[in-house]
Amino acid sequence: MKLLVTGGAGFIGSAVVRLAIARGLSVVNLDKLTYSANLASLVSVQDHPAYAFEQADIVDAPAVAAILEKHQPDAVMHLAAESHVDRSIDGPLAFIHTNVTGTAVLLEAVRRYVAGMPQGRREAFRFHHVSTDEVFGALGVDDPPFDETTAYAPNSPYSASKAASDHLVRAWGETFGVPFVLTNCSNNYGPFQFPEKLIPVTVLRALAGQSIPVYGKGLNVRDWLFVDDHAEALLLVLEKGRLGQTYCIGGEAERRNIDLVASLCGVLDQIAPKTTPHADLISFVTDRPGHDLRYAIDIAKVREELGWSPRTSLGEGLELTARWYIDNRSWWEPLLAREGVGRRLGLSPR
Repeated sequence: MKLLVTGGAGFIGSAVVRLAIARGLSVVNLDKLTYSANLASLVSVQDHPAYAFEQADIVDAPAVAAILEKHQPDAVMHLAAESHVDRSIDGPLAFIHTNVTGTAVLLEAVRRYVAGMPQGRREAFRFHHVSTDEVFGALGVDDPPFDETTAYAPNSPYSASKAASDHLVRAWGETFGVPFVLTNCSNNYGPFQFPEKLIPVTVLRALAGQSIPVYGKGLNVRDWLFVDDHAEALLLVLEKGRLGQTYCIGGEAERRNIDLVASLCGVLDQIAPKTTPHADLISFVTDRPGHDLRYAIDIAKVREELGWSPRTSLGEGLELTARWYIDNRSWWEPLLAREGVGRRLGLSPR
């Protein structure tokens, strides 16, 4: 199989690319190389004969069509997206441009590409759209987890843009016959994550002896999924998921933000001890507008249909992640100078 991955230089995308190459697939990485992309995440595969890179914007229809024609992929996995909620509060239109318009342009290019395929290849082709649990809105403390039947109720510009892209994928499937599968995942973490998300921010600020910001009172709950487990799930759904179906992918590891940060500080106390506990650096900062209380994922469908469940416990994953950042300063230090990193975003009023 030759797989085209959009956003393959991003956090989840690079994990998919590395795993796909390791499993013997040919991979074409289509990435615009925005602020959060990093080709250094792909050093291990950049010279592999089964890997190719194309720098392009998914909103550029001629470029996307040319890349499809040039490489003739058997499947497309769509991960390219603006994904940071705080940035979507400060600049929502960029999220609409990439996540909505970009997905529509990509779907149109794929539709035309698939229509021109020989019948056998056309019947085997798949378009896998990767989305988020945030499209479902917020859960109360005692509500059952999200599943594939949960109604959409996005609360941020980011989640609204992803909800729109999900609907576009389904519409192109129903109206034009684009053969798709769709996944909605919980919060990812692990090595190679851009240093603006909660876990790398916590690790890097703790290592620097700087205050560790926690929004509000830290009571927001998230389900945490180790990125390599997610990559395995994505490739499995791509290969064996039923066409036209959605699969929810989660880590079965719900934690309040304050408890997650405290646990991570405890890990750092063990592997990078200082004279005082790292948890002493925790500080509470003004909550962001529209901050959803809780996300949780029910993975029954993907477990029962495809036999997938997360392999990495949260404790194991936090230690693996912390050790990786400690051992890979050369990867993340250059990123600290990129726009917005290290600066509080998402403070726009309601």
